[in-house]
Amino acid sequence: MSSTQSGPPRRGRGRLRLVAPPPNSVHGGRLRRDDEANEPGTRRPAARGRSRDDRRDRRGIDRPDDGHPDDVDYADSYEFGAEDYDDDRGRTAGRRAPGGSGGRPERPRRSSGAPAARGGAEWAATARAGTAQSGTARSGTARSGTARSGTARSGTARSGTARSGTVRSGTVRSGADRTGAARSGTTRTSATRTSATRTSVTRTSASRAGTGGRTADSGQGGRRVHRPGTAPRAGAARGGGGRRPPRPLLARSYRLGSPRRRVRVAIVLMCVLLGILAVRLTQLQGISASAYAAQAQAQRLRTIVLPAARGAITDRSGHTLAQHVELRAVYANPSNVKDIRATAAKLASLLNVPVDTLAQRMTTDPKKNIKFVYLARGLTPDIGDRVTDLELRGIGITEERGRAYPGGPLASNVVGFMRQGDGDVLQGAGGLELQYDSVLRGTDGKRRLLANPEGLEIPSGHTTQKDPKPGSALRLTLDRDIQWNAQQAIAEAVRDSEADGGSVVVMVPRTGDLLAMADAPSFDPNRITPQDTAALGNRATRDAYEPGSVNKVITMAAALDRGEITEQTPITVPPSIVRGGVHIEDAENHGVENLTTAGVLARSSNIGTVEIADRVGRGALEQALRAFGLGARTGLGFPGEGAGLLPPSKDWSGSQAATISYGQGMSATALQMASVYATIANGGVRVAPRLVDAVTGPDGVVTTTPQAPGRRVVSAQTASTLTRMLEAVASNEGTAPLAEVPGYRVAGKTGTANRPDPVKGGYEGYTASFIGFAPADNPRVVVEVVLDNPKKGYFGGQVAAPVFQKVMSFALTTLGVPQPTTKPAPLVLDLDK
Repeated sequence: MSSTQSGPPRRGRGRLRLVAPPPNSVHGGRLRRDDEANEPGTRRPAARGRSRDDRRDRRGIDRPDDGHPDDVDYADSYEFGAEDYDDDRGRTAGRRAPGGSGGRPERPRRSSGAPAARGGAEWAATARAGTAQSGTARSGTARSGTARSGTARSGTARSGTARSGTVRSGTVRSGADRTGAARSGTTRTSATRTSATRTSVTRTSASRAGTGGRTADSGQGGRRVHRPGTAPRAGAARGGGGRRPPRPLLARSYRLGSPRRRVRVAIVLMCVLLGILAVRLTQLQGISASAYAAQAQAQRLRTIVLPAARGAITDRSGHTLAQHVELRAVYANPSNVKDIRATAAKLASLLNVPVDTLAQRMTTDPKKNIKFVYLARGLTPDIGDRVTDLELRGIGITEERGRAYPGGPLASNVVGFMRQGDGDVLQGAGGLELQYDSVLRGTDGKRRLLANPEGLEIPSGHTTQKDPKPGSALRLTLDRDIQWNAQQAIAEAVRDSEADGGSVVVMVPRTGDLLAMADAPSFDPNRITPQDTAALGNRATRDAYEPGSVNKVITMAAALDRGEITEQTPITVPPSIVRGGVHIEDAENHGVENLTTAGVLARSSNIGTVEIADRVGRGALEQALRAFGLGARTGLGFPGEGAGLLPPSKDWSGSQAATISYGQGMSATALQMASVYATIANGGVRVAPRLVDAVTGPDGVVTTTPQAPGRRVVSAQTASTLTRMLEAVASNEGTAPLAEVPGYRVAGKTGTANRPDPVKGGYEGYTASFIGFAPADNPRVVVEVVLDNPKKGYFGGQVAAPVFQKVMSFALTTLGVPQPTTKPAPLVLDLDK
């Protein structure tokens, strides 16, 4: 029998109909839409015979059952029917239940005190909200006086007894096709609708006293439909939206999980972990073993440089000018210093450094991990020992190689000074210390040892050491006493004349040996201060100046050597002349003078010198200048040595060709000009200056520095004639009577030149000079004095000649040069007298 439901379909769907099961089916009816009733291809399999549970009921075997939630939400397109089941095992016709595995479905648990009753599933359909609907219930097939009640599933309900994940209730279907979310293979059979209204299928209460019935409540105010012949449960007939009292919690049975899964997961994780460890060990012990071993060795291995003793520098007699000294440096490892302030307080008095300064040096950024900072350097070994006795944590002492200059400023412009170079290596920074640095330095040794993280040597560690090789020593041509005298003389002259500076060169003409090169102001290489910056270097080799009248000797030599003049050739000297549009005058105003060539040189006449240069010619004059060594370095090889400036004669202007003849419009260094006079004193043969006499190796072998071969510039006769002409200068008739040395014949020349201004340009101030040699008949020493921009007197014969006299007198005495017994032949200087 069937009942129909009237009312318009919703959203195009057919109306729901309760379809009666076949006569012998143990299941209840199903809900089906009207538009599905005559749908072609719908097959209803014949109901089978009695199920296994029916047979068990006949034998009186009770099947456990449990309560189920009364409210189950299904879509209104679901249908429940006998054709969906093959038997009470939950298999659908022609296939297994979804999610099941063909095993035994779980059985519902029976409530206590109720007889074993099973029957076909009774279902009621509920209409949509506001639509009346009648349901038809059909009782199951009674066997042995008992009836079974069906099993309903709500969206979240579970059967009392779970077996193999299947349920023996009917299969929920959506419309004619199984598209709903019902599940028969699991304990959950929820169906969620997408429409606005939901219907719920509810089970009747657990009273199974032979004719257990079921009711269906509408989810939203629908009617309750119950099976005829059964009484509804108390409180079941509630109005729409009423809430049923909560059901008591029923005991559930649980299955223990299989331990095999946990064991397998654990094994997999262990295998992965062991694999990672194996790969890492392979990398450490195999692939990168050598690299990690080298890193570990580098962390423990310390290489200490053993500084080689730097070679000494001595004068020609072996007096030490520079020497190697053992020094100590105090350093700190800031990470190991516990109390910085207390440590600084203990060290301040010994190191002569303020406490705040030491604390600041030991305070470093922890992120930078600085483990070495110097606290003081250049300390004596005694101070180092006293610091070691304090046993301060994080404070250490290291050896340093130092340089000491016993004479202080003595020959500092020649010897040079030191500085800390790359890798904290002491290296020469000026003078001979720089020029012969590779010779003096030697070869450092190395000591390799194992140290702990604090930098302390591990006593039992392996240690290797390579001893250092000392450097070679230099023996100079300088004479300590002459050098000291020259420095005192020029310093006094600079101070008295208020000059910007000055220099003295003392030279042996025959060998080119430099006995002294003194500068003023000087500096102390032991303690160089920022104020000493201008004094660093060697003026005699570095600074070029316009020599002035001292250059007239080259013009006279060129004319004499070419036979253009003799020492007695008359020269008419007018008050002034014009060359290249430039008026040329002498230092002192005069009328027309009739002088000899010797008189022109003795009176230092610019006009007379220009007239003689006109006879020589530009090309010959340039050739003579360069032959005497001007325009090129002397060959000494001293650091910072200048070459002066001598333009080619083809570039000379008319005025420059005239001024160069008396030393203006060109430049030279003091050492270059000293070499010019040494050439004349050596009979016309030029010998390159020489400063290093010998090199003594670490094995004691002495290697003498070879002298450069001499080169003849002018003839010996020309040199002798010039010598006699220069003697007249250092006399009462000449310009430098103050240059006379009692008991010795002196030949020389004064120089007073306009001084170029390197800042403003043009000329400003003067350069005063005097160059001469003695004894004139057998020259042994050449002395040059140059004063830069003197303020109190600027003539060479006035401010430079007295310095010459002091230095020359001391040099001759020191060298033990005997006084000559001969006298110079008289010369006519002025024809008007």
